[in-house]
Order: sequence, then C-alpha cells, then structure tokens
Amino acid sequence: MNKVRHTNIKIITCAIFLTTFMTAIEGTIVSTAMPTIVSDLNGLEIMSWVVSIFLLMTAVTTPIYGKLADSFGRKPVFLFGILIFVIGSSLCGLAQNMFQLIIFRTIQGLGSGAIQPVAITMLADLYPIDKRSKILGLNCGFWGVAAILAPLLGGFIVQHLSWHWIFYINVPIGIAALIMVQVYFIEKKVNKIVSLDYAGSAILIVFLLSLMLFLQFLDQPGTLLLTIALLVISIFSFVLFFSVEKKAKDPIIPLSIIKNKEFICHSLITLLISGVVIGFEFYIPTWMQGINGVSSSMAGFAVTPSSLLWIVGSFISGTLMFRYGTKKLFDVFLAVLLLADICLLLVPIYTPLWVFCVLAAVNGIGFGIIITVALMKSQLIVSPKDIGVATAFNTLLKFLGQTMMVSLFGVVFNTSIMAGLQKHPQLTQNMMNKIVASAKLSQLDPKFVPQLRMVLINALKSGYWVALVLIVVSFLLNHLYKEKRIKK
Repeated sequence: MNKVRHTNIKIITCAIFLTTFMTAIEGTIVSTAMPTIVSDLNGLEIMSWVVSIFLLMTAVTTPIYGKLADSFGRKPVFLFGILIFVIGSSLCGLAQNMFQLIIFRTIQGLGSGAIQPVAITMLADLYPIDKRSKILGLNCGFWGVAAILAPLLGGFIVQHLSWHWIFYINVPIGIAALIMVQVYFIEKKVNKIVSLDYAGSAILIVFLLSLMLFLQFLDQPGTLLLTIALLVISIFSFVLFFSVEKKAKDPIIPLSIIKNKEFICHSLITLLISGVVIGFEFYIPTWMQGINGVSSSMAGFAVTPSSLLWIVGSFISGTLMFRYGTKKLFDVFLAVLLLADICLLLVPIYTPLWVFCVLAAVNGIGFGIIITVALMKSQLIVSPKDIGVATAFNTLLKFLGQTMMVSLFGVVFNTSIMAGLQKHPQLTQNMMNKIVASAKLSQLDPKFVPQLRMVLINALKSGYWVALVLIVVSFLLNHLYKEKRIKK
C-alpha cells in the first residue's frame, strides 16, 4: 500500500522565504547599482523605466496568476513564476544597453507576478490566522536580510566586478526554491472545471498597460497626441472591464469583493502607501551618492533600517490589529509617515547619513504595519474561496501603486531636472548622468558640482511633495468605511 505523502510545511515555508529573499534582494541591489548603471549606459532620463517596467509586468499578471492559482492549484503557478524569474534574471545579466535591460526586466516581472501573490496565498493556506502575522513577519524578515546584504554585495560587485553580475545571484536561489517546492509541496489535484475569463484578463491588461504608458510619456516632448490617446484608451478599457466582469461566468476579479467598501479602501491605501515606499527607497540611494558623495555600498545602507523595522512592524501587526482595529492603527502610522516625509522636505542639502537612517527606521515600522494589516484584513473579510483572488488583488494594487508612482515620481523628477538645466545653461544632461554616481564625480569640473547638486536636490525633493499628497489621501480613505472588527 502506497504511503500518503503530505506537504512538508517547514521546507515549503523555507522555500517561500527563499523566493521572498530572491525578489527582495533584486529590488535593493538594483536600487544600489542604479546610479552606476545609469552612468555607464547614459540613461538618467529613462532610469525609472528599469523599475517601472518590472513593476508593471508584475502588476499586469498578478490577478491572472491569482485566479489561476485558485483554479489550477498553487504549485504549478508558483513553479512557473520561479522559472520565468530565473530566466529573466539570467538575461538581465547579459544586457549591454538600457533598451536590452528594460526588455529583460519585463521578463523578470512576468515571473514576479506569480511568485509574490501565490507565495502569500500559500502561507495563508498553511497557517491559521493567529500564526499568520508572525509568519508574514518572518517572511518580511528576509526583506531585512536582503536589505543588509544587498548594499554590501551590490557595492562589492559594482566596484570589483560589473553591475551585470547583480542579476546572476538570483539563479542558484531560484533553482533551490524550485526543487524544494517540486519535491516537498504536495497539493491535491484541483478537479474544478474552470472557465477562464479571457475577455476580462485581456481588457485588464490593456487598461494597465495604457495607464502606465500614459504616465511614462507625460514628460516626453512631442508625444501630446500619443499621451491623449493612451488616456482615452485607459478610461475606455476601465469602463469596459466592469461591464464585461458583470457578465463573466468566472470573473478574473469578482465584483463582490470590489463592492466591499472596507476591502477596497484598504486596497487603495495599499496602492498609495506602496507608492510612498518606492519613492523613498528608489531615490534615497541617488540622494546619498549624488548629494553626499558616498560610495554605492554606503548609499544602500541609508534605506536598510526601513527594511529591518518593516520586519518589526509586520511581526506585531496582527496583535495590534486585533487590539485596536485597523482605523486607529492606520491613523497613527499614517501620521508617522507624514512626519517622516515632512522631515525629508525640510532637511538641508548636506545632511549626514545617520539622519536618513533614522527616517528610514521610522518609515519602515509604518510601512510594515500598514501594508501587513491591509493584507491580513483583506483575507479576513472575504469568503474563503476568494482568498487567492483577494490576495492577488491586494498584491496587484501594491505593485500598481509602485508602478504608477515610480512613473509619476519619474515625471516630476525629470521635469525638475530639465527646469534646473534651463536655469543653468552651462550644465548638461551628461553632467547630471555623472553626478548621480559618486564614482564618476572625479570626471566633473569641481566648479560645476555645487550647481549640479542643487539641481538634483530640488528634483529629489519634488518627489517627496508627491509622497506627501499620497499620505494625506490615505488619511481620507481611512475614514470612508465602517470597520468590521475581527475577534482573535
């Protein structure tokens, strides 16, 4: 008689932690190496595309993968995502110009869209709610480990090898996770007859792509007609999506969860605060290298406390949610984020590294609590059969927020740079490409460095005005719903 095999929860949890570490270190290392990449490939004006295209493809595919995971099982979707991510990482390491890097980051994003929401859904399947916040906290812990290792590893690779190698470290990690899930995750076959919502999926992709491209082309000269066309397409596809979903037999995003006001408000807060996260973590390393002149390794450490305190916030979020409720928690920690953002706007141009570390720590605990509580509450206020879709939708808005806001930050940043260059005709775009990488500082005429840094600091701070607006809107959203209290 064959022995019935069961999932090895400890090994699968470790595999999920590995994939979290893989995707986390990818984001941190790319941010650390971005000034060097930009300087090497001369791409400051399209710098945001390297991040936004990755986030865009993650956002576009997340709800589709979430639906497929509910329909066909978590295992095949998760394995597929890891495989595509590893292939994309390998190709990124081969990139020879900015265009190639953006294309290969697209492939990475297609894999990431499956890994992150399905991993969180698997944790929800494996652990009851009273243990889930701690497991999610531990899962976030690997973001902290990545935050510590990435600046050291990324700085070492950039300085002693080549930035191309920062992508190859994902390959062995991904292969190890792939083997662990294949061997130790035993999932019952899903015999459900599935009617995939092809029309809804296609329209959703058109909406997200047109919206993201609209944001990307806002600051591009000579693209007025294209920008207007993209805006019209995004509005039309958004309206059409809801019309199609009402008639769909098995909609990609059930309208029942969207009609839940608390669920949608939490999801929108996730979208906005995720935008604040990406604005902080993407541009601070540029601030450190371009303004403070620190090395690429030290620049990454300016945001490390954010990831470490994110762990603490995630770990205690479940206890705080059951004790105080989500509204009170969000009000308190949105106020914390608001205070930290105001500090970023007020600090003088030459501010020491330790100040940014303190602000990163304050931000980190706020990010950890808000993002984790919003996710857990989303899983609790929908029916069990919709947990996968709800998790994917929450993850979609998280990456959509990052994608939209990194594009918006890019528009504001580039517009400010161009305005600064117009005021100082002696400065050029090529000089700006060099000032953002501390290693290239010696190639600049010292008499131009103070003016270049002033242009750069104004551009960076313009992004944090955007973050201020996002936090204020999140406050307003937090008071538009009646909270459903969950007993522990």
